[in-house]
Amino acid sequence: MIAKRKKAATPLPEGRRVKILVAEDDAEIGDYIRKGLVAEGHSVDHLTDGREALTQATLQPYDLFLFDRMLPGLDGLSLLKSLRAAQVATPAILLTSMGAVDDRVAGLRAGADDYIVKPFAFAELLARIDTIARRPGLRAEVTELRQGDLHLDLLTREAHRAGVAIDLQPREFLLLKHFMERPGRVQTRTILLEAVWGLHFDPKTSVVETHVSRLRAKIDKPFDKAYLTTLHGVGYVFQP
Repeated sequence: MIAKRKKAATPLPEGRRVKILVAEDDAEIGDYIRKGLVAEGHSVDHLTDGREALTQATLQPYDLFLFDRMLPGLDGLSLLKSLRAAQVATPAILLTSMGAVDDRVAGLRAGADDYIVKPFAFAELLARIDTIARRPGLRAEVTELRQGDLHLDLLTREAHRAGVAIDLQPREFLLLKHFMERPGRVQTRTILLEAVWGLHFDPKTSVVETHVSRLRAKIDKPFDKAYLTTLHGVGYVFQP
């Protein structure tokens, strides 16, 4: 539970209002946090499932993540590890009832910037968010990617190559985003499973190969130059 707020604090100035993704499976706590943060002038999206949060966090730009450690679908630590593996550097605060030193260390090593143990005072949460919001460059979020004549808009989720619109399915979009953020770097099947699908095990299916093939058919085959190359037995490399 969260300690009751005695009085609403003064909303943050416009420059320090942040867009926050909250992942909390306890509906009552999650709704309380969301309403409280909105009242302070922040923009908040609230989800209750870890896997849904992983997808949302990679599709939309956020200034801050606020994740419960124990989430269905994908726990908070695994969620953070997957985001960091995908090079999503958005600051994150973990909420948990596990307050032992080892638990705190595990959270920080997973990629959390701060760690709050339940129950906590809402004023403490606001203070920690305010501290992160004051960090230089917090709002310098990348909203588009360009490699060669390929353009990916991360806000509208639109892709174009040489001015031609490319219709991508959600997972194809995530896959292309991952490749475009790492030009010239080999991406193994294991890396792609973790970063794009949030899987920390091999599902023993051809899901990666199938999606790469579909993506190649859309961004390469209609054009003169191919960007995606298969390195047999190794992985894939995106080279514009």
